[in-house]
Amino acid sequence: MSAHINPRSVDNYLSGICSQLEEFYPTVRSVRRSPLIARTLKGAKRRYGVPVNRKLPLTLADLKLVQDSLPHPLSFDDNLFLAQLVDGFHALLRLGELVWPDNKALRRHQKLTLRTSVVIEADYHSYVLRTHKSDRQFEGATIVIRQSSRNPDPHQAFKQYLQRRDQLFPFHSTLWLRSDGSVPTRSWFLRKLRQFVPSTIAGHSMRAGGATSLAAGGVPSHQIQSNWSKRSSLHVRAYLRASPIAKHFLARAQGALGFVLIHFSYPPFPSLLHTSTHHASNVHIGGTCYSDS
Repeated sequence: MSAHINPRSVDNYLSGICSQLEEFYPTVRSVRRSPLIARTLKGAKRRYGVPVNRKLPLTLADLKLVQDSLPHPLSFDDNLFLAQLVDGFHALLRLGELVWPDNKALRRHQKLTLRTSVVIEADYHSYVLRTHKSDRQFEGATIVIRQSSRNPDPHQAFKQYLQRRDQLFPFHSTLWLRSDGSVPTRSWFLRKLRQFVPSTIAGHSMRAGGATSLAAGGVPSHQIQSNWSKRSSLHVRAYLRASPIAKHFLARAQGALGFVLIHFSYPPFPSLLHTSTHHASNVHIGGTCYSDS
C-alpha cells in the first residue's frame, strides 16, 4: 500500500478505520498498536518515506523588507496586512486565526476576533481569540503582544491600524477588516505576501519564523512548546528550520534571552480583561519573560 500512498497517510487512515470499528470491535486499537503493525509501518516509512515539503520560516529581515517595500503613506489594506503579519510572527499565530478561509462553507462567525476584546496600553496590546484550532475546551486565548525595539514594531503597527479602523468602521464588531468592510481572507493575505517574498514562504511561515527566532534568541524549547499547542517537543523542533544555528541555541539554552512567550493558567494582568466572567486559559506574552510561579 505504501508504494502508492505516502506512509504518513497510511498511519492516518488506520486511525480513522479504528475510530469507525471501535464500536463493533473494542480491541481494534490494541491490534493497531501490535508489534506486527508497528514494525510494518516503520518499515514502510523507511522504504517509501519522502521528505516533508515545508515552507521556509519568515525572518525579521523579511518583516523589515515588507515594511520598507510598502508604499508610504500606507493604504488602509496595507496597514491591515502589516499589523496582521507582525502580530502573527511575534505571537506565533496561525494564519487561520487572523483571516477567514476561502471556502465559505468553513467560515464561522464565532472564530472572528471582536473589537471589544482589544486592550491598548502604552507598551502592549491584547485581544481575545474566541476559539482556535487547539482550543478543545472552548475557553479562548488572550493574545498579549509587547512593544519591540525592532522594526517593524508590532505594537506601533497595530495601533496605527486600529486608529484608522475605528475611524472608518466605528460600529463594526469585527477587529480585522479591509477597506471595503469585509473580513480579510486567506487568499487576500497570501496575494499581499507574494508581492514581497517568494512562494517558498507562506501563511504558516509566520508561526514557524516566530518559533525559529525564539530558538535563535536562546529561548528553551519547553518555553516555546508551552505556547505552541502541540503534542510534543518533536513538533516544535520540526518548525525550527532556519539553520543549524537555531538548533544549536535551542540545545544549549539554559535561560530565556530576547523575547519569550510564556503560558499562564490565568491572566497575569487583571486589567487585561474587561469582564470578570471570562478566564482565558492561554496568554501569550511577547517582548518580556514573565513567570506564573
